[in-house]
Amino acid sequence: MGVIFGNWKYIFKNLWYVLPFAVIPAVFLAFSLDYDAIHHVTAAFYTNGLHDMEFYYLFRAFSLLRIDHAWSAVISVLMLAVSCVSFTLMLIFVEKHMRIGKRTLSGLRRQFTWLILPVACIGLFYLALYELFSVVISALLFVVCRLPASPLLYILFLLVLGVFGFFLLYAVTLLYLFLPCKQVTGFRTYDAFFYSYRLMTGVRGKLLLSLLISIAGSFVILSSVSLLPISVFIIVAFLLCALFFMSFGVRMETVYFKTDKLDREDLLKSYRELSL
Repeated sequence: MGVIFGNWKYIFKNLWYVLPFAVIPAVFLAFSLDYDAIHHVTAAFYTNGLHDMEFYYLFRAFSLLRIDHAWSAVISVLMLAVSCVSFTLMLIFVEKHMRIGKRTLSGLRRQFTWLILPVACIGLFYLALYELFSVVISALLFVVCRLPASPLLYILFLLVLGVFGFFLLYAVTLLYLFLPCKQVTGFRTYDAFFYSYRLMTGVRGKLLLSLLISIAGSFVILSSVSLLPISVFIIVAFLLCALFFMSFGVRMETVYFKTDKLDREDLLKSYRELSL
């Protein structure tokens, strides 16, 4: 249960310390979601109109890289840059808190200068992986949507979403512990990848379940609120993106500390409490 829900326990206990790292990235992530396309696909799903859905709308609904306006490209670039910087700062804060029990950012510059590059590389990898997923699943759903409107169409539609969503999350787990491993051990890139991959083998199923709960819940909520006015959609998307941003990074640290069998100083009582 610690692998599945340990991140949420940490977030709610330290919410006001972790939330500031997620606010700005959540704003850009929320505006990177294409409300019109998501609304169009969701409305078609509920009104039996999927049989004539176009690839263009499907891809826009899944992609994080906006292609509907020129200014959207600026948002996408800023989203990636801000997310990498904020994610790096959050990892530094959480790792230090778990390692020595202090919620401070002292020593920020030293850690930030060498950690930002690995975070940016992993961020680009995950973004490229997700956009590849968006292209593939949009193409497959476009083929499925050529079928006549029937229960089979909806079954295949949901089946494609579930199967390829699972493959996406499985690919995400391959590098999931790389960043905290590099933080704690200081290993070179290959050694950090090899060691973190070994640690993942024993908890991959639980981690997949944890990610699935987060992603599936967010997917259902976002698709549902896309039927409401855009102002409501943006607010809900911001809240979900903030929670997902925090949980994705915090989960890295909680799972790594658990799998590497490291003591979590943030869970231990202070010396003053022990002396009473």
